[in-house]
Order: sequence, then structure tokens, then C-alpha cells
Amino acid sequence: MVAAVMASQAFAQLTLDGCKEAARSNYPMVKQYGLIEKSRDYTVSNAAKGWLPQVSLSAMGIGFTDIIDFPEQASALNVDMENYLVSGSVMVSQKVYDGGEIAARKRTAKAEADVSREETNVAMYDIERRVEQIFFGVLTIDEMLRQTALLHDDLGVSMNTVKGMIEGGIANQSDADAVSVEIMKTRQEEVRLKASRKAYLIMLSTFTGLKIGEDATLKTPARTDISSIVNRRPELQLFAANNKLIDEQRKSLDTRLRPTISAFGMGTYHNKVVNLANNGMLAGGLTVSWNIGALYTRKNDIRNLEVKRQMNDVNRETFEFNTTLESEQTMGNIASLRKQIALDDDIIALRQSIREKAEKKVAGGTETVNELLRDINAVSEARQAKALHEIQLTEEMYNLRNINNF
Repeated sequence: MVAAVMASQAFAQLTLDGCKEAARSNYPMVKQYGLIEKSRDYTVSNAAKGWLPQVSLSAMGIGFTDIIDFPEQASALNVDMENYLVSGSVMVSQKVYDGGEIAARKRTAKAEADVSREETNVAMYDIERRVEQIFFGVLTIDEMLRQTALLHDDLGVSMNTVKGMIEGGIANQSDADAVSVEIMKTRQEEVRLKASRKAYLIMLSTFTGLKIGEDATLKTPARTDISSIVNRRPELQLFAANNKLIDEQRKSLDTRLRPTISAFGMGTYHNKVVNLANNGMLAGGLTVSWNIGALYTRKNDIRNLEVKRQMNDVNRETFEFNTTLESEQTMGNIASLRKQIALDDDIIALRQSIREKAEKKVAGGTETVNELLRDINAVSEARQAKALHEIQLTEEMYNLRNINNF
């Protein structure tokens, strides 16, 4: 999957969705999903094997130092006696009724796997949010670089104007120097922004596993629909999985109170200590066992599980509360940015008008070049403010969706 994304990105702009997909495939924790499934299957398989017949083997050898000797009686009965005993036995047992223990172990194993899977989902969700933050960080820097380039062009035009004024005797070299200082400041800002962009791209490359060069271009994502947001955060699924695990653990407590029934068959063989006994025999029957020790701790076990449930519910309520606050704050930011953008065009138009008048005043000798530079910077700042507001609005919309994983 990563290779496919890399191939497609080599000839196109990097997209937010493409970077997220690459990050999910590249992040080492993605391997956790397969391991969780394997661990669950192994645990369930082991639990199911509790129904297989259990076979036990035993062997024993005993030597006797003193054997009571009744020679006359033994001779009359034709009895031979040995001073050692060698024996062995084989027992096969099969559970008939386990009180539901094996089924409970299988359900608990699946519930534990669900919890692990949801924990991994939460971790992967955090990675996607970090990738998104880096992506929008690069977009913001790109826009600042564009605005810096526009300012540099404007200052270049002003420099040509000042040089013409110097030739006409209206301005002097100090005015040209003032413009040169502003041009050098734009170059400094460009160097700083490019260094920041390079650092951001290195982080994006690390997260995604893509080979992203300094000349890479990022596509600004389209604004997303936020009219109907529903909270689908993976943390909510994790809280639900934890409660389900507690339910299964509670059911497991009941199985400890039930008896277990097994059928068994046994065969033994031994040498004859006396020849009055046969060398081997068979036996079979049923065993019933009932351990009442679980009664001693049952109340505390139930209370402990209930405390865990309450803690899980409190954590869920706290998470939902914080998520709601974060969503409301983000919606407030979106409303504010929309209002600011609505005013940005008017501000830019007014700043541009002031600048044009300043240029005429400078040409007429009624205003200084420094005052013109101030107005040029004001136009640049107004354009930059609008561009940043546009990106911030898109970012806040995606942030709102991410807060709710919608």
C-alpha cells in the first residue's frame, strides 16, 4: 500500500488523505492488528482444548526390606512372595460438564482482544491527527512564502520608482537604502520559512514513509461539510469494549460456583508381589468436584469489577465532556474566521487605495519613502491575513471532524 501511494505521489501533489493512508500503513503499530487476531485465536483454541480427553501416565517401583514370611501357610496355599513391586497405570478422563468455564474463557479471550484492538485504533487515530497538523503546517508556510514573494515583488517595483526619483532629484540614496533594507528582510523571512518547511516535510516523511523532497507540493484539501457532526471517536469504542470485558469477567465468576463432572477410565499393571493377585486390572467411573472456595471471595470480586465499571464510565463521561467543549471551541473559531474573511477583502481594498495615494504623494514630494514602505507592508500584511484565515478556516473544519472522528 505504501509503495502504491509513493508511486502515485511521485507525479502528483501530496494530498491529506494520501498522507494519512501512508501513515497508517507505515506506522509500526499497524502490525499490532495481526498480532491481536493471532493471540485471540490461540487463546480461544487453547480454551476449546479443555474438552479434549486428558491422559495421564504413572509408573512406580518399590523395594521391600522385610517381608513377613509364613513358609508353611504359603507352601500350603502355593503362594510365592517377592520383595519388590513395579507398577504402572494409564488414566483417561473426559469432562462431561464444566459449569460453563471453557465457554466463559473463550468469551473473555475475545473481549480482551476487542479491548486491545480498540486501544490500537486510538493510537492510530492520534497518528492521523498529528499527520494532519503537520500537513496544514506546511500549507500555512507555503502561503506565507507566497505572500513574502509578493511583498518582495512590490518592494522591487518601489525600488525602481525610487531610483527614478533619485535621478530626478526628488529622492536621495537613503531612500533607496530604506527600500533595500525591507527587501533584505523579505529574504531573511524567506530563508526562515524555507527552513521551517524543510523540518515539517522531514516529519511528514518520517510519519508516512514517503520520500518527500523540499520541492514537494501539497494540495489544499477542499472544505468539508460540518453541518451534521456525530461523535465517532475510537475512544468511545474502547470504553464500550472495556465494559463488555467486565461483563464477561462477571459471568466467569458464576462458573466458579458450579460443580464439574468428568468420566474416567483407568488401566493398571504390576508385577506379582504375591501370586494371589492378578497382574493388571481396569476401572472406570465418574468424578464430581465442587470447589466452594470461590464463595469466600465472591462479594469482593463482584465489588472490584463494579468499581472498574464505574471508573470506566467516569472516564467515558469525562472524555465526552472534554470532546464537547473542544467541539464548541472549534465551532466558535470557525464562526470567527468566517467573519474575519468577510472583512478581509474590504481591508485589502482600503490598504491598496491608501498605498496608491501614498505612491502619488511620494512622487509629488509630499510624503517620504518610509511612509510609502509602511503602506506597502500594510497591504502585504492584509493579504497575508486573508490567506492565513482561509487556510485556518479549512484546518478548523477538518479539526472539528477529527475531534469527533466524523
